[in-house]
Amino acid sequence: MTGSQRTIERLLPAVPASDGAGVRLKRSIGTASLDHLDPFLLLDQFDTENAEDYISGFPNHPHRGFETVTYMIDGRMRHQDTSGGGGVLRSGGVQWMTAGRGIIHSEMPEQEDGLMKGFQLWVNLPACDKMNAPRYQNIEPEDVPEVTHDNGAKIRVVAGSYDGVDGAVGKIAVEPLYVDVGLPAGGRVEIPVSAG
Repeated sequence: MTGSQRTIERLLPAVPASDGAGVRLKRSIGTASLDHLDPFLLLDQFDTENAEDYISGFPNHPHRGFETVTYMIDGRMRHQDTSGGGGVLRSGGVQWMTAGRGIIHSEMPEQEDGLMKGFQLWVNLPACDKMNAPRYQNIEPEDVPEVTHDNGAKIRVVAGSYDGVDGAVGKIAVEPLYVDVGLPAGGRVEIPVSAG
C-alpha cells in the first residue's frame, strides 16, 4: 500500500447507452472517451424507476474470456446460465460470473415496477485463465461484510480486503478491491489502494 495521494486527471461523464433487449443505462468504461482501462472492460450504471427502461432485460447472450460483476443497490434480477448457475440478485447482493471459455446466460428483472439501480463491471481475465471453466457466485446481501467507522462511514467489502476484513467474493483471477462506501453528510474515509 502507498501513503501518497493521487490527483484526478480528468472527469468523464457517463454516456447514455442501451444494451440487452433495450435496457437503458449509462456507460462509464467502454466508451470512446475511455475505451482502454485493462483489466476493466466496461462499467454500466442502471438507475431508473421507469419499468420500460429495464423490463426487457438481458435475454440469453454469450460471454467469453472475462468476468461480469453485478452489484444491485435496489431491485431484483434473476440470473440463469448454461453452467447451471443461477439465482435472484436482490438489493445489496452481488453476482460474480466468470465466463472463462464461454457461457450463455440471461439476466431478467424479477419486478414489474419500482426502482432498479445498480452497476455491472466487466473484468478481463488474464490470458492463462481465459479458457477456465465458467462459474457463478451469487452473494446474498447479508453475506457482504461491512466495516463501520466512528464517523458513521460504512464500507461494504465486496471483493479484496479492507481494514482487515476480506470481501464476500473469493477465488477470482484479478484481485480487485471492490467496496461500496456510504458516508454521512460531510463525512470522509480513506481507502488504501495498492500501487500499480
